[in-house]
Amino acid sequence: VQLQAYGGGLVQAGGSLRLSCAASGRSFRSVGMGWFRQAPGKEREFVATINFSGGYIGYADSVKGRFTISRDNAKNTMYLQMNNLKPDDTAVYYCAAGSITTNRREYEYWGQGTLVTVSS
Repeated sequence: VQLQAYGGGLVQAGGSLRLSCAASGRSFRSVGMGWFRQAPGKEREFVATINFSGGYIGYADSVKGRFTISRDNAKNTMYLQMNNLKPDDTAVYYCAAGSITTNRREYEYWGQGTLVTVSS
């Protein structure tokens, strides 16, 4: 599975962005996927995960109620809708595939990051 994340940008606090993660490879539809983020000087942290069918979804407490993860297997794409963004959400966001846990070490495939900057 090869992944490419895009959709980042600069947004004011309270605004919204939608990230996309385009996947290639025949096994996309059978694997769990997730979003992680890494702020400057901090470790990469879990944001959200979704299983192959979309029937299981999990979020970090810091984004629950503001972010929504989804996937469209027909388009081989995963999404992260981010609403009510806060300056603390500023980070490089990465998509990953291969698991549905909060542990980044259990994900086998990673895309390049896309930068999200939230101004106050």
